[in-house]
Amino acid sequence: MTTEVSRPAAKGLRQAGRVDVLTVVSRFGAFIFLIVLCIVFAVLEPAFLTPLNIFNVLRQVSIYGLLAIGMTFVILTAGIDLSVGSVLALAGLVAAAVEKGSTGLLTGAAAGEAGGYGLPAAIASAIAVGLLSGLLQGLAISKLKVPPFIVTLGGLSAFRGAALVFSHGQPISAFREAYRFWGQGMIGPVPVPVIIFLFFAIIAHIILRYTKYGRYIYAVGGNKEAARLSGLNVDRIIMSVYVITGFFAGLSGFLLSARLNSAEQVAGVGYELTVIAGVVIGGTSLFGGEGSIFGTVVGILLIGVLANGLTLLNVSSYYQQIIIGLIIVLAVFFDQLVKRRR
Repeated sequence: MTTEVSRPAAKGLRQAGRVDVLTVVSRFGAFIFLIVLCIVFAVLEPAFLTPLNIFNVLRQVSIYGLLAIGMTFVILTAGIDLSVGSVLALAGLVAAAVEKGSTGLLTGAAAGEAGGYGLPAAIASAIAVGLLSGLLQGLAISKLKVPPFIVTLGGLSAFRGAALVFSHGQPISAFREAYRFWGQGMIGPVPVPVIIFLFFAIIAHIILRYTKYGRYIYAVGGNKEAARLSGLNVDRIIMSVYVITGFFAGLSGFLLSARLNSAEQVAGVGYELTVIAGVVIGGTSLFGGEGSIFGTVVGILLIGVLANGLTLLNVSSYYQQIIIGLIIVLAVFFDQLVKRRR
């Protein structure tokens, strides 16, 4: 259910002088569904359209959205990253430890004993954890030729274990106001994480749509061998997209710890599924080469609106998971249907 006409797949919506309904649904279905959902929930529950609730939805989806931006780069190359939730947890703990001046956590020292190392160091450490994790996984995938699913599934377990070892299973909490501002603060009426999410979404959109690097990513996802024969350094491009998704996982770890005022080893559990769902629902093909950041933003918003609306209507979270699962299956079904007709 792509929401934007992606460049590689750019074809007219008219074929042989008539509108291809299936293609229209495939490309704009998520956006249309999002609008319909908003109308339905607004009618059923007036509290849905209040500014407070809308900003709550945006704040909640901003972390998923940042992870989804990185995931879009990976999936466009026909890859997958199942480790983002675990990397997020580890990065959040490292940032919290640096903020509290408790780098002795590995040796069991209590948080806050030595005083903080400063906010810039905390942010940098979280991002460094993300970049390093992405680099390691990218190297394993591009140089050792291990399938992305296997590498990142291993990463899911390894980074979660590293978070447990690093923290001894103990959360780190009670940060300074300057730290919490990045997760709980507001600039005007807009939450800070939402601004950060939109900023990086615009940057990522520009990279994918208007730069050579963006075209290379689509080319690699469309046909690796053809891209290689065209002179592209496929291994380097694949490695780079995992570094990008690692960056967003590290940044998200810091922001989530700031929002919750706590960093925990269980943070981000299951996030990878929601993130992948948002990317796929937004129209990025799991088989690579097609998709857009705009679609990913719509897909993540759709999941957030759906969860919020159903919660306001007192629908159990169990049913919410079933509904989201069905939407994912429908999104992939339409993707396959359109591909078969081309």
